[in-house]
Amino acid sequence: MAPIPKECDYLVIGGGSGGLASARRASQYGAKSIAIESKRLGGTCVNVGCVPKKVTWNAASIADTLRHESRAYGFSAIESAPFDWPTFKQKRDAYVKRLNGIYERNLHNDKVEYLHGRATFLDAQTVRVTLDNPTATEKEVVIKAKNTLVATGGYPNVPKDIPGAAELGITSDGFFELEAQPKTAALVGAGYIAVEMAGMFNALGTETHLFIRHDSFLRPFDPMVQEKIIAEYEKRGIKIHRQSSQSRVEDLGSGRKRLHYKDSAGEGTLDTDVVLWAIGRSPEIGDLGLDKTGVKLDEKSGHVATDDYQATNVPTIFALGDVCDRGFELTPVAIAAGRRLADRLYGGQTGAKLDYDQIPSVVFAHPEVGTTGLTEPAARAKYGDENIKVYNTSFTDMYYAMMDKQDDKAPSAFKVVCAGPEEKVVGIHIVGKGCSEMLQGFGVAVKMGARKSDLDSCVAIHPTGAEELVTLK
Repeated sequence: MAPIPKECDYLVIGGGSGGLASARRASQYGAKSIAIESKRLGGTCVNVGCVPKKVTWNAASIADTLRHESRAYGFSAIESAPFDWPTFKQKRDAYVKRLNGIYERNLHNDKVEYLHGRATFLDAQTVRVTLDNPTATEKEVVIKAKNTLVATGGYPNVPKDIPGAAELGITSDGFFELEAQPKTAALVGAGYIAVEMAGMFNALGTETHLFIRHDSFLRPFDPMVQEKIIAEYEKRGIKIHRQSSQSRVEDLGSGRKRLHYKDSAGEGTLDTDVVLWAIGRSPEIGDLGLDKTGVKLDEKSGHVATDDYQATNVPTIFALGDVCDRGFELTPVAIAAGRRLADRLYGGQTGAKLDYDQIPSVVFAHPEVGTTGLTEPAARAKYGDENIKVYNTSFTDMYYAMMDKQDDKAPSAFKVVCAGPEEKVVGIHIVGKGCSEMLQGFGVAVKMGARKSDLDSCVAIHPTGAEELVTLK
């Protein structure tokens, strides 16, 4: 017997932060909302992204303090045992599981119906959900929705043309599944995920190799950021393989692998415990059945094509987050876009949309990176060289004043990019201790159209690293 269709005002496919934020906001306005998720609630961020990453970064930072910095402050920190990776992982997993429960309770509190299963479009307004925990009488549900939001996120790519890559390698998802700390790790990729994970492995004591295709990593970031972080990573002992390519991964047994590669020094092999691919992500739409809806995809990337209002070419279907083509694969972006969409559809705010300009972001490298707005090259291309003025400073944070060796001192470097005679701030790029927390406030200022004179007019807070941004000459 065919299942009796459910009906709802708003169907959200994908239980990540953006989708759930939109479903809850819509329900708060009185819309009958249903959310579908096939894995764990919270999506990439909560389960295999921002949250467990930041917890691991915290551990890595503590390792830096204990092993390299505490002695300069008069402490004798002696490790009686190596870092306890299994215990740390167990506690991190438990924290994530608590968050999964909080997300489900929040849905219940906001009267959003939650179905755990896999969704497939039958047509533009009808979705079939194959339930993961079917009852004896109900193995699937058909839902007819007035509006549907696709918020299915993305998944990490693995090379298809490298023998052994998929069978013997892992991705960023697999990083959080490692039950023991590897003695050696090879990471392939030049984006922020590869850079963050390389920094964490290194700080926790793993011999770390980072393979990049070109001569630098974080290439979409300002050149100053690239230069400072690359120099610091090499100083820390991370082996960076430039102009590299990989040909195959060989199984050596007992969990060991041999990576065959070519880099600027020629051909080589590396015997390692882990080969981690961090070479980009793709939209999670494989079995979604979008072909039955007429929704258009970006021809190059395969992401769902959307306009400024998260709308697709099909009037009743919307998309946001990593699955769409807006280009900012960041959790707060998805959350903000989801809430604005619900405000517009159900809250009477007809012009509500997310402004994708001047979105701040950070990289939890060692040290941290914060950035908002245009890089210097992008600003010069947009406004012309004659209309750009750049303010730079490099300094040693007071935290490192107690260290005797220069190699023990992490760099701090700030850049403010200004445009026009009024010197409007169009970009801020900062590297150094505390930058991830520092940037949020300056991000507000830039979003409000701050000029260099506005920064100058703010009295400095001393002694801090942040004061350097309001005392630039």
